[in-house]
Amino acid sequence: MTSTKLESVREPSARGVFGWWGRSRTFLAQVRNELSRVTWPTRKEVQATTFVVILTSILFGLYLWGIDLVLDRLARALFQAFGV
Repeated sequence: MTSTKLESVREPSARGVFGWWGRSRTFLAQVRNELSRVTWPTRKEVQATTFVVILTSILFGLYLWGIDLVLDRLARALFQAFGV
């Protein structure tokens, strides 16, 4: 694996009023290089993982709703028992 060196950015000629232009071009070239290395998911993979996230969210929501109901009824019973 090779990496792009940033030596040209650190040279004195890259400083000054127009130095930002060279640094910006170098940065954007590196971004483009990294994006070409990314393994993008297929449409089927995105749909499958989206389904898993939605299903998990629903299950956790139902679980927390059930816990909330139990704790609410327990608190109401305690308040009624002690006359508050």
